[in-house]
Amino acid sequence: MPVNYATPAADQLFPVPGVRLGTAEAGIRKKDRRDLTLIALDAGATVAGVFTKNRFCAAPVTVCREHLAAADMRALVINTGIANAGTGEQGMTAARTTCDAVAKTLGVEARQVLPFSTGVILEHLPAERIVSGLPACRDDLKEDNWAAAARAIMTTDTVAKAASRKVEIGGKTITVTGISKGAGMIRPNMATMLGFVATDAGIAPELLRQLAKEAADNSFNCITVDGDTSTNDSFIVIASGKSGLSVGSAADAAWPAIKQAIIAVAMELAQAIVRDGEGATKFITIAVEGGRDVEECRKVAYAIGHSPLVKTAFFASDPNLGRILAAVGYAGIDDLDVAGARLWLAAGGKEALVSEQGGRAAAYKEEDGAAIMKEAEITVRVNLGRGEAHATVWTCDFSYDYVKINADYRS
Repeated sequence: MPVNYATPAADQLFPVPGVRLGTAEAGIRKKDRRDLTLIALDAGATVAGVFTKNRFCAAPVTVCREHLAAADMRALVINTGIANAGTGEQGMTAARTTCDAVAKTLGVEARQVLPFSTGVILEHLPAERIVSGLPACRDDLKEDNWAAAARAIMTTDTVAKAASRKVEIGGKTITVTGISKGAGMIRPNMATMLGFVATDAGIAPELLRQLAKEAADNSFNCITVDGDTSTNDSFIVIASGKSGLSVGSAADAAWPAIKQAIIAVAMELAQAIVRDGEGATKFITIAVEGGRDVEECRKVAYAIGHSPLVKTAFFASDPNLGRILAAVGYAGIDDLDVAGARLWLAAGGKEALVSEQGGRAAAYKEEDGAAIMKEAEITVRVNLGRGEAHATVWTCDFSYDYVKINADYRS
């Protein structure tokens, strides 16, 4: 079960005018489940994306990059079950065949379609099943179908992940709604994870591209479950422009509120992925401050968040906190003065200073650390004592179930 997370009710996911979603059972890998999603966009929408930095990226990622560089988008198609990664030229053909089929189904051009896949790597995508399932997706297209789409893109997720906001800007109501999927193979270099966020605000293409990167850097690029960067990670932001409110530059008065709403939705979706991490029992915030720059703070945060020894200690509620200090030490800051670094644990309104001046804090008691580590939500706070920069990463623990889920993933 996810840590303190429940999928919002369908009526809490506000429709975004100009964006319609439909799902269908295509039998891509398993029967009797909706595994195909079609998102249709009205003409005039702007779209931007951020993708995995894994060099072994999936065929649909390559096609998405090509299409986004050259066209105005009219549709997205998402399949679950098979990732279409590690599939060579056959995989590229399958991705392009999918785009051609969507184009014929909706009466648009293939270059206006973005394909996405998630699931098992190194297996070929049965494009013919997607082609057969698209008419049912088209017939199911509705603006209020976000909840169904959130369920249809799941793989090892135990719950669907979605978020929605309405904000009043300049006398107009702006809607932002998004969905994501992911539970394992999460270590962003962007953050198998998919995220889609749409708004009815109008946003100029270059500004939207900047926003997609900024939103990713503040959300999906701040999470880790297991340290594995997927081949398929994709985060897409859509601006339909149907609200009547448009921004052309960052100097527009409406821009800060629109940007804040989109980043807030992206953060909620990203944190939901960690809360639903495979086998997770604890949600852990790692806040590193006092660095010379953000990059070194993130190095330390990720070193802690990726450590299997740290993660298993949290699962056991075992205050074996020297493991955290070890991770800080090997994070890659060669001139770190450990005497100036401090470490705290906090949860449930309680905080304990664990380490200072290069060793155990004089007032620290192990029973205090154990009590904090029994909580479901825990903050690890590190001050490096060498500057003003800070960064935050969200992660989870490693339980027995993580091994079981990944050992049995293909069965």
